[in-house]
Amino acid sequence: MQSNQTRRDFFKISAASALGLMILGPMACKTAIADRKSFGVGLQLYSIRDAMTADALGSLKKVAAMGYKNLELANYANGKFYGYAPVEFKKIVNDLGMDIISSHAAVEAAGITIENARKMADDHAELGVKYCIQPWVNDQDRTVETYKRMIGDWNKVGGIMKEAGIQFGYHNHNFEFAQLDGIVPFFDLFMPEMDPDLITFELDLFWATKAGQDPVELFKRYPGRFQLLHLKDMALDNGPYFEVVKDDITSVGAGLIDFKTILQSRDIAGTKYLFVEDDNQGNGQPFEALEVSISNITTKILV
Repeated sequence: MQSNQTRRDFFKISAASALGLMILGPMACKTAIADRKSFGVGLQLYSIRDAMTADALGSLKKVAAMGYKNLELANYANGKFYGYAPVEFKKIVNDLGMDIISSHAAVEAAGITIENARKMADDHAELGVKYCIQPWVNDQDRTVETYKRMIGDWNKVGGIMKEAGIQFGYHNHNFEFAQLDGIVPFFDLFMPEMDPDLITFELDLFWATKAGQDPVELFKRYPGRFQLLHLKDMALDNGPYFEVVKDDITSVGAGLIDFKTILQSRDIAGTKYLFVEDDNQGNGQPFEALEVSISNITTKILV
């Protein structure tokens, strides 16, 4: 669990940054945000899911004001995104100076019909995304046979998405790297059986690291297959473990992961977009935590 001292340090950094901008005045504030946007840092909106439920427009305004440029969505249901029709939500985001790049939308283990897959593809095409990502596999479905069946479905969905001009993908956690019936699913099922032309990977650097993996070595082993990366940091070096325990997630650059070194190899990975994600919603301070992340990324990591 993240210590109170660590959390206080995060908020001191955030407060100092905000105070500095206030002292320099409105022009300095506008310049700083413009400079941040030039880095193209993305945000997975799962990081502020409660805030989005309470006030989607207000939450998006806060994110834009911090300098986040790209968004990845995490709320698709009944043909809508956060309750908005695709074109409507796209306009809201674009009017705030941001772009929607990706969306998490699950294909469940029970499977998906061609009709439903086309509907999902059409809705995302109307939204204008470049990527649609499978974000999760339920615990009861993490068996060799179910993985094989799901990968077969994902390849089919990937083909339908490609016809709509969208790249399908898969977002990992740590359980894909755990031994299962004598194999490691990530290496023995996911990478060899997912068609690389139809399914890219959104590698979550936190979960891969927690599973005892070196992201740079994964990039070298599978060059070009990680078009998207998720960035979140860890406060404890207690891996490898394979339970989805997220108590020590911290802001990017405030923990132990060497993002600067990892991201120096992003060309090998084939990475096109980076998204900050905080599964814990900043331990109750989501926007403060996101401010720390984008500040560190644009002043220490991508420079």
